Amino acid sequence: MSSTSETPVLDLLGAMTLESIEVSSLDPSELMLVRIAALVAVDAPAVSYATNLEAIASVGIDAERVRGVLAAVAPIVGTARVASATGKIAEALGVALEEVS
Repeated sequence: MSSTSETPVLDLLGAMTLESIEVSSLDPSELMLVRIAALVAVDAPAVSYATNLEAIASVGIDAERVRGVLAAVAPIVGTARVASATGKIAEALGVALEEVS
């Protein structure tokens, strides 16, 4: 597979996200909320949140719903994972804002 993109791995991850939306039986908003929960559960790096930010925003998920997911998974994954996720989401948002500027 040849690519002229400067970010071929991120492009691939974006394509995989779009494909998962198309094949899932969940509606796009539900799917993205589940993805947030999964990212928290695996203690994903900030870049994983960043690769999902556009899709999260495009389905109308706001900060309040993200906070709701974090609160819902906290008893399962633990407060340390939720605190870690909160920092990584903030980091991902900072990176996304820098890219827009």
